[in-house]
Amino acid sequence: MSLSTCTIPHYGRAHPVLQADWIEAPHYRFELGDFWLESGEIITDFSVSFAMHGDFDDATKPVAIALCAIGSIHHRLDFLIGRGRALDPCRHRILAIDAIGNGLSTSPSTSQAQPGMAFPKFTIRDMVRSQRLLLDGLGVTGAIDVVGASMGGMQALQWAVDYPNAVNHVVALTPMAKTAPWAGAINHAARQSLFAKLGIHPRAGDYPADVWDGWTPVMQMLAMRTPQQVDLEFQDAAEVQRWIENRAVWWQSQCFDPINWIYQSWAYDKHDVGAGLRFGGDTAAALATIQARALIVAPTLDLYNPVGCAVEIARHIPDIEFHTIASHWGHLMASASDRETSNWLNQKIRQFLE
Repeated sequence: MSLSTCTIPHYGRAHPVLQADWIEAPHYRFELGDFWLESGEIITDFSVSFAMHGDFDDATKPVAIALCAIGSIHHRLDFLIGRGRALDPCRHRILAIDAIGNGLSTSPSTSQAQPGMAFPKFTIRDMVRSQRLLLDGLGVTGAIDVVGASMGGMQALQWAVDYPNAVNHVVALTPMAKTAPWAGAINHAARQSLFAKLGIHPRAGDYPADVWDGWTPVMQMLAMRTPQQVDLEFQDAAEVQRWIENRAVWWQSQCFDPINWIYQSWAYDKHDVGAGLRFGGDTAAALATIQARALIVAPTLDLYNPVGCAVEIARHIPDIEFHTIASHWGHLMASASDRETSNWLNQKIRQFLE
């Protein structure tokens, strides 16, 4: 198969307005039919959405995949994509793949047969297997480079564990190999804030206008930043509160569905690269099987994915390059928000992939 077999998506979720630091690129959808989950349940009429950067027909260039963080879409790593950047379309064929449950690939908000809370629960391993099936369907052969931040970094590590012969380089920014209790507590608080607005049994699409009001300070401020960054950016508590109020309105404009986020957060909570029959929950043993060259980068303080998780990952992967960055942006270190670190990451990752 090839790109010609894919369709231009008619998204159940409207694509948000293009942001200043996003890159316009062709979008496609690949139909997989009934998709079996590791739980034994099935997502019916499943499709994977993705964006393409570079000339897909040029088989002389290796394939790189860019993976989404929780709540994000295929623009999440656009700050790493472009001429002279880490993922250069002149050097790679780049697929930015939408994760299950982000509203562009099949999700609780877009499924006709299994809408809303009728959607089966999925895992990060399910996300990775859907991506593997996409590459198989597109006829991608040979080893690939896998890049992700946050939940994207968690998927990247799962790729390297599940398909050791298929991954040449793996780049995981602010990752966890096994979700820390702290991160699970953050997700639970954010979910509770959504359920407080939605009710215990929410119906898809039936949401109050202020649904993101409680979620925004937890996930967009407290989990993503550090006290130092907040104190540098804002003059007082009143200014912070105004930012949070405006950010909740902005997030609503992004057309992301709260039930989608709830489902992705459940997948986040359950994540462990060592889960399943192969490793029996031995996370270290799973990491030790990674054959790819690995680059792991974390900030010195991360209030979502604790830096200790990244340190632990680096102890077990055989071929590893590990860095901690003294960024006051915390978890947002791996984004366009932190311009200084963004420049460093582009140079480092480009060099690493060479």
